[in-house]
Amino acid sequence: MLRAFVTDLQGNVIWYYDPGPLNGDPVPMKPLQNGHFILNVGDLLEVDLAGNIVRDINYKSINQSLQTNGYSFAITQFHHDLLPLPNGHWIALCNTLKDFTDLPGYPGVTHVLGDALVDIDPSGNVVWAWSGFDHLDVNRHPLGLADFEGAGADWTHSNAILASADGNLFLSMRNQSWVLKIDYQNGEGTGDILWRLGYQGDFALSQDVLSDWFYAQHYPNALSDDGTQTTFAIWDNGDGRIGSDGQPCGILPCYSRATIFQIDQSTKVANLIWQDLPGFYSFWGGSIGTLDNGDVEFDQTTPFAAADQSIVEEVTHTDNPQVVWQLNLTGENAYRGYRIPSLYPGVTWK
Repeated sequence: MLRAFVTDLQGNVIWYYDPGPLNGDPVPMKPLQNGHFILNVGDLLEVDLAGNIVRDINYKSINQSLQTNGYSFAITQFHHDLLPLPNGHWIALCNTLKDFTDLPGYPGVTHVLGDALVDIDPSGNVVWAWSGFDHLDVNRHPLGLADFEGAGADWTHSNAILASADGNLFLSMRNQSWVLKIDYQNGEGTGDILWRLGYQGDFALSQDVLSDWFYAQHYPNALSDDGTQTTFAIWDNGDGRIGSDGQPCGILPCYSRATIFQIDQSTKVANLIWQDLPGFYSFWGGSIGTLDNGDVEFDQTTPFAAADQSIVEEVTHTDNPQVVWQLNLTGENAYRGYRIPSLYPGVTWK
Protein backbone atom coordinates (compact mmCIF):
# COMPACT_ATOMS: atom_id res chain seq x y z
CA MET A 1 0.00 0.00 0.00
CA LEU A 2 1.49 3.32 -1.09
CA ARG A 3 0.99 6.14 1.41
CA ALA A 4 3.31 8.86 0.07
CA PHE A 5 3.76 8.95 -3.68
CA VAL A 6 4.08 11.07 -6.80
CA THR A 7 2.40 10.30 -10.13
CA ASP A 8 2.67 11.75 -13.61
CA LEU A 9 -0.41 13.29 -15.20
CA GLN A 10 -1.40 9.88 -16.58
CA GLY A 11 -1.59 8.47 -13.05
CA ASN A 12 1.63 6.41 -13.25
CA VAL A 13 3.55 6.24 -9.96
CA ILE A 14 7.02 7.72 -10.51
CA TRP A 15 8.24 8.02 -6.90
CA TYR A 16 7.15 6.86 -3.46
CA TYR A 17 8.37 6.71 0.10
CA ASP A 18 7.56 3.79 2.38
CA PRO A 19 7.64 4.87 6.05
CA GLY A 20 7.23 1.29 7.21
CA PRO A 21 4.29 -0.45 8.87
CA LEU A 22 5.05 0.85 12.37
CA ASN A 23 4.94 4.53 11.42
CA GLY A 24 1.92 6.71 10.75
CA ASP A 25 0.55 8.00 7.49
CA PRO A 26 2.71 10.78 6.01
CA VAL A 27 0.76 13.92 6.90
CA PRO A 28 2.02 16.19 5.52
CA MET A 29 4.27 15.34 2.61
CA LYS A 30 5.96 18.40 1.07
CA PRO A 31 8.79 18.93 -1.42
CA LEU A 32 11.75 21.07 -0.34
CA GLN A 33 13.78 23.36 -2.57
CA ASN A 34 16.78 21.02 -2.29
CA GLY A 35 14.84 18.16 -3.92
CA HIS A 36 14.12 16.33 -0.67
CA PHE A 37 10.73 15.77 0.98
CA ILE A 38 9.56 16.48 4.51
CA LEU A 39 7.02 14.17 6.12
CA ASN A 40 5.40 13.63 9.47
CA VAL A 41 5.17 9.89 10.14
CA GLY A 42 5.21 10.21 13.93
CA ASP A 43 8.71 11.65 13.76
CA LEU A 44 9.37 14.63 11.49
CA LEU A 45 11.56 13.41 8.65
CA GLU A 46 13.50 14.92 5.80
CA VAL A 47 14.27 12.25 3.19
CA ASP A 48 16.10 12.36 -0.12
CA LEU A 49 14.80 10.78 -3.32
CA ALA A 50 16.58 7.53 -2.48
CA GLY A 51 14.64 7.33 0.80
CA ASN A 52 17.63 8.15 3.00
CA ILE A 53 16.72 10.00 6.19
CA VAL A 54 18.56 13.33 6.29
CA ARG A 55 16.90 14.77 9.40
CA ASP A 56 14.80 13.13 12.12
CA ILE A 57 13.01 14.92 14.97
CA ASN A 58 10.88 13.17 17.58
CA TYR A 59 8.37 14.72 19.95
CA LYS A 60 10.21 13.59 23.08
CA SER A 61 13.26 15.67 22.16
CA ILE A 62 10.96 18.62 21.52
CA ASN A 63 9.41 18.24 24.97
CA GLN A 64 12.88 18.24 26.50
CA SER A 65 13.69 21.47 24.67
CA LEU A 66 10.35 23.04 25.68
CA GLN A 67 11.10 22.25 29.31
CA THR A 68 14.69 23.50 29.08
CA ASN A 69 13.51 26.77 27.58
CA GLY A 70 10.87 27.35 30.23
CA TYR A 71 7.67 26.69 28.31
CA SER A 72 4.69 25.61 30.42
CA PHE A 73 3.26 22.97 28.10
CA ALA A 74 4.28 19.68 26.53
CA ILE A 75 3.17 18.13 23.24
CA THR A 76 1.71 14.69 22.69
CA GLN A 77 2.45 14.37 18.97
CA PHE A 78 3.07 16.21 15.71
CA HIS A 79 0.09 16.39 13.38
CA HIS A 80 -1.24 17.59 10.02
CA ASP A 81 1.36 20.14 8.88
CA LEU A 82 4.98 21.23 8.93
CA LEU A 83 6.27 24.56 7.59
CA PRO A 84 9.89 24.79 6.41
CA LEU A 85 11.40 28.29 6.61
CA PRO A 86 14.20 29.78 4.46
CA ASN A 87 16.53 29.87 7.49
CA GLY A 88 16.35 26.08 7.87
CA HIS A 89 13.92 26.16 10.78
CA TRP A 90 10.77 24.02 10.80
CA ILE A 91 7.53 25.15 12.39
CA ALA A 92 5.62 22.06 13.48
CA LEU A 93 1.95 21.79 14.33
CA CYS A 94 1.47 19.73 17.50
CA ASN A 95 -1.20 18.44 19.86
CA THR A 96 -1.21 19.46 23.49
CA LEU A 97 -3.63 18.50 26.29
CA LYS A 98 -5.17 20.46 29.14
CA ASP A 99 -7.75 19.36 31.69
CA PHE A 100 -10.82 21.44 32.50
CA THR A 101 -13.47 20.85 35.16
CA ASP A 102 -17.20 21.40 34.59
CA LEU A 103 -17.07 23.19 31.27
CA PRO A 104 -20.56 24.38 30.27
CA GLY A 105 -22.37 21.32 28.93
CA TYR A 106 -19.48 19.00 29.87
CA PRO A 107 -19.70 18.06 33.57
CA GLY A 108 -16.68 16.55 35.30
CA VAL A 109 -13.13 16.59 33.99
CA THR A 110 -12.67 17.03 30.24
CA HIS A 111 -9.31 16.28 28.63
CA VAL A 112 -9.25 18.97 25.93
CA LEU A 113 -7.03 18.46 22.89
CA GLY A 114 -5.61 21.75 21.61
CA ASP A 115 -2.97 22.93 19.17
CA ALA A 116 0.56 24.18 19.65
CA LEU A 117 3.24 25.49 17.30
CA VAL A 118 6.96 24.94 17.84
CA ASP A 119 9.76 26.63 15.90
CA ILE A 120 12.62 24.13 15.67
CA ASP A 121 16.11 25.28 14.62
CA PRO A 122 18.45 23.06 12.53
CA SER A 123 19.99 21.70 15.76
CA GLY A 124 16.61 20.49 17.02
CA ASN A 125 16.13 23.22 19.64
CA VAL A 126 12.79 24.99 20.19
CA VAL A 127 13.39 28.73 19.75
CA TRP A 128 9.74 29.90 19.79
CA ALA A 129 6.52 28.19 20.81
CA TRP A 130 2.80 28.91 20.98
CA SER A 131 -0.22 27.23 22.58
CA GLY A 132 -3.82 27.86 21.57
CA PHE A 133 -4.87 27.49 25.21
CA ASP A 134 -3.14 30.81 25.96
CA HIS A 135 -5.03 32.76 23.31
CA LEU A 136 -8.50 31.31 22.64
CA ASP A 137 -11.70 30.62 24.57
CA VAL A 138 -12.05 26.90 25.20
CA ASN A 139 -15.84 27.36 25.39
CA ARG A 140 -16.05 28.21 21.69
CA HIS A 141 -16.41 24.88 19.90
CA PRO A 142 -18.89 25.13 17.00
CA LEU A 143 -18.34 21.48 16.06
CA GLY A 144 -18.55 20.30 19.67
CA LEU A 145 -15.94 18.57 21.80
CA ALA A 146 -16.16 15.01 20.53
CA ASP A 147 -13.34 12.64 21.43
CA PHE A 148 -10.72 12.37 18.68
CA GLU A 149 -9.39 8.82 18.35
CA GLY A 150 -9.03 8.49 22.12
CA ALA A 151 -6.64 11.47 22.29
CA GLY A 152 -8.98 13.98 23.95
CA ALA A 153 -11.90 16.31 23.27
CA ASP A 154 -11.16 17.76 19.82
CA TRP A 155 -11.28 21.53 20.35
CA THR A 156 -9.36 23.30 17.55
CA HIS A 157 -8.00 20.63 15.16
CA SER A 158 -5.70 22.89 13.15
CA ASN A 159 -4.53 21.53 9.82
CA ALA A 160 -2.29 24.03 7.99
CA ILE A 161 0.45 26.60 8.73
CA LEU A 162 1.52 29.31 6.28
CA ALA A 163 4.09 32.07 6.44
CA SER A 164 2.73 35.56 5.79
CA ALA A 165 4.51 38.25 3.80
CA ASP A 166 5.13 40.37 6.91
CA GLY A 167 6.89 37.67 8.93
CA ASN A 168 3.83 36.39 10.80
CA LEU A 169 1.94 33.09 10.55
CA PHE A 170 -1.44 32.00 9.21
CA LEU A 171 -2.97 28.99 11.00
CA SER A 172 -6.03 27.09 9.75
CA MET A 173 -8.22 25.91 12.65
CA ARG A 174 -10.73 23.46 11.20
CA ASN A 175 -12.86 22.99 14.32
CA GLN A 176 -13.17 26.75 14.77
CA SER A 177 -13.82 27.38 11.03
CA TRP A 178 -11.21 30.13 11.31
CA VAL A 179 -7.92 31.09 9.70
CA LEU A 180 -5.86 32.95 12.31
CA LYS A 181 -3.05 35.41 11.84
CA ILE A 182 -0.53 35.00 14.66
CA ASP A 183 2.12 37.50 15.76
CA TYR A 184 5.29 35.53 14.99
CA GLN A 185 7.55 38.29 13.65
CA ASN A 186 10.20 35.88 12.39
CA GLY A 187 10.54 34.28 15.81
CA GLU A 188 10.38 37.48 17.87
CA GLY A 189 6.60 37.82 18.13
CA THR A 190 4.31 37.67 21.15
CA GLY A 191 2.04 34.94 19.75
CA ASP A 192 -0.98 37.22 20.01
CA ILE A 193 -3.81 36.56 17.57
CA LEU A 194 -3.87 39.53 15.19
CA TRP A 195 -7.16 38.52 13.57
CA ARG A 196 -9.56 35.64 12.95
CA LEU A 197 -10.95 35.09 9.45
CA GLY A 198 -14.25 33.21 9.19
CA TYR A 199 -17.72 32.99 10.70
CA GLN A 200 -17.94 34.97 13.98
CA GLY A 201 -14.39 36.23 13.45
CA ASP A 202 -13.01 39.73 12.88
CA PHE A 203 -13.95 40.20 9.22
CA ALA A 204 -17.18 41.22 7.55
CA LEU A 205 -18.13 39.22 4.48
CA SER A 206 -18.97 41.62 1.65
CA GLN A 207 -21.76 39.35 0.41
CA ASP A 208 -23.25 39.23 3.95
CA VAL A 209 -24.42 35.65 3.34
CA LEU A 210 -23.37 33.40 6.24
CA SER A 211 -23.34 30.24 4.11
CA ASP A 212 -20.69 31.85 1.89
CA TRP A 213 -18.10 31.59 4.66
CA PHE A 214 -15.85 28.52 4.68
CA TYR A 215 -16.58 25.89 7.33
CA ALA A 216 -14.28 23.15 8.73
CA GLN A 217 -11.83 24.12 5.98
CA HIS A 218 -8.60 22.54 4.78
CA TYR A 219 -5.43 23.88 3.20
CA PRO A 220 -5.80 27.66 2.92
CA ASN A 221 -3.26 28.59 0.27
CA ALA A 222 -2.06 32.21 0.00
CA LEU A 223 -2.14 32.92 -3.74
CA SER A 224 -0.94 36.48 -3.14
CA ASP A 225 -0.05 38.42 -0.02
CA ASP A 226 1.50 41.85 0.43
CA GLY A 227 0.89 42.11 4.16
CA THR A 228 -2.40 43.98 3.72
CA GLN A 229 -4.24 42.48 0.76
CA THR A 230 -4.29 38.68 0.74
CA THR A 231 -5.93 36.22 -1.62
CA PHE A 232 -6.56 32.75 -0.22
CA ALA A 233 -7.64 29.60 -2.04
CA ILE A 234 -9.46 27.49 0.57
CA TRP A 235 -10.99 24.02 0.35
CA ASP A 236 -14.31 24.52 2.11
CA ASN A 237 -15.45 21.15 3.50
CA GLY A 238 -18.70 22.67 4.77
CA ASP A 239 -19.15 20.77 8.07
CA GLY A 240 -21.60 22.76 10.21
CA ARG A 241 -22.22 25.36 7.50
CA ILE A 242 -24.61 28.05 8.78
CA GLY A 243 -27.71 28.30 6.61
CA SER A 244 -30.23 31.08 6.03
CA ASP A 245 -32.07 29.98 9.16
CA GLY A 246 -28.95 30.57 11.26
CA GLN A 247 -28.57 26.86 12.03
CA PRO A 248 -25.69 24.53 11.12
CA CYS A 249 -26.28 21.99 8.38
CA GLY A 250 -26.77 18.30 9.09
CA ILE A 251 -24.96 15.64 7.11
CA LEU A 252 -27.18 15.55 4.00
CA PRO A 253 -27.71 19.32 3.50
CA CYS A 254 -23.97 20.02 3.89
CA TYR A 255 -21.89 20.58 0.75
CA SER A 256 -18.25 21.25 -0.11
CA ARG A 257 -16.66 23.90 -2.36
CA ALA A 258 -13.45 25.10 -3.90
CA THR A 259 -13.21 28.79 -3.00
CA ILE A 260 -11.03 31.86 -3.44
CA PHE A 261 -11.37 34.70 -0.94
CA GLN A 262 -9.78 38.14 -1.18
CA ILE A 263 -9.31 39.89 2.14
CA ASP A 264 -8.31 43.41 3.17
CA GLN A 265 -6.50 43.19 6.49
CA SER A 266 -6.81 46.93 7.14
CA THR A 267 -10.57 47.28 6.61
CA LYS A 268 -11.33 43.70 7.81
CA VAL A 269 -13.50 42.95 4.78
CA ALA A 270 -13.50 39.55 3.05
CA ASN A 271 -14.83 38.96 -0.44
CA LEU A 272 -15.67 35.59 -2.00
CA ILE A 273 -14.40 36.13 -5.55
CA TRP A 274 -14.67 32.60 -6.99
CA GLN A 275 -16.15 29.23 -6.16
CA ASP A 276 -16.80 25.84 -7.68
CA LEU A 277 -19.36 23.43 -6.23
CA PRO A 278 -18.51 19.90 -7.45
CA GLY A 279 -21.90 18.68 -6.26
CA PHE A 280 -21.12 16.60 -3.19
CA TYR A 281 -20.03 16.73 0.43
CA SER A 282 -16.41 15.86 1.29
CA PHE A 283 -16.45 16.11 5.07
CA TRP A 284 -12.70 15.93 5.72
CA GLY A 285 -9.36 16.41 4.01
CA GLY A 286 -8.59 18.25 0.81
CA SER A 287 -6.25 20.80 -0.70
CA ILE A 288 -6.42 23.54 -3.32
CA GLY A 289 -4.17 25.77 -5.40
CA THR A 290 -3.81 27.51 -8.73
CA LEU A 291 -1.64 26.39 -11.64
CA ASP A 292 0.64 28.45 -13.88
CA ASN A 293 -2.03 28.46 -16.59
CA GLY A 294 -4.52 30.08 -14.19
CA ASP A 295 -6.62 26.96 -13.65
CA VAL A 296 -7.58 25.83 -10.14
CA GLU A 297 -6.72 22.34 -8.89
CA PHE A 298 -8.22 20.73 -5.79
CA ASP A 299 -8.24 17.40 -3.99
CA GLN A 300 -11.56 16.02 -2.75
CA THR A 301 -10.68 13.50 -0.05
CA THR A 302 -14.06 11.88 0.53
CA PRO A 303 -16.45 12.69 -2.33
CA PHE A 304 -19.94 11.47 -1.54
CA ALA A 305 -18.53 10.52 1.92
CA ALA A 306 -16.75 7.58 0.25
CA ALA A 307 -14.29 5.92 2.63
CA ASP A 308 -12.09 4.56 -0.15
CA GLN A 309 -12.08 7.15 -2.93
CA SER A 310 -10.58 10.54 -3.76
CA ILE A 311 -10.69 12.84 -6.78
CA VAL A 312 -8.18 15.49 -7.84
CA GLU A 313 -9.56 17.92 -10.44
CA GLU A 314 -8.15 20.75 -12.51
CA VAL A 315 -10.89 23.21 -13.50
CA THR A 316 -10.96 26.49 -15.37
CA HIS A 317 -10.84 29.64 -13.27
CA THR A 318 -14.05 30.96 -14.81
CA ASP A 319 -17.56 31.83 -13.69
CA ASN A 320 -18.73 28.45 -14.95
CA PRO A 321 -15.76 26.17 -14.16
CA GLN A 322 -15.08 23.32 -16.57
CA VAL A 323 -13.12 20.17 -15.71
CA VAL A 324 -9.81 20.08 -17.63
CA TRP A 325 -8.11 17.10 -15.98
CA GLN A 326 -9.10 14.57 -13.33
CA LEU A 327 -7.31 11.90 -11.31
CA ASN A 328 -9.42 9.22 -9.62
CA LEU A 329 -7.96 7.34 -6.67
CA THR A 330 -9.71 4.22 -5.45
CA GLY A 331 -8.99 2.07 -2.43
CA GLU A 332 -7.64 4.96 -0.31
CA ASN A 333 -8.30 8.57 0.62
CA ALA A 334 -5.84 11.27 -0.42
CA TYR A 335 -5.54 13.74 2.45
CA ARG A 336 -3.82 16.17 0.08
CA GLY A 337 -3.04 16.07 -3.62
CA TYR A 338 -1.31 18.87 -5.48
CA ARG A 339 0.85 19.61 -8.51
CA ILE A 340 4.62 19.92 -8.24
CA PRO A 341 6.95 21.11 -11.04
CA SER A 342 9.11 17.95 -10.99
CA LEU A 343 11.15 15.81 -8.62
CA TYR A 344 14.28 17.91 -9.13
CA PRO A 345 15.23 21.44 -7.97
CA GLY A 346 14.90 24.09 -10.67
CA VAL A 347 13.36 21.70 -13.20
CA THR A 348 9.81 21.94 -14.58
CA TRP A 349 8.47 18.98 -16.50
CA LYS A 350 6.09 19.68 -19.35
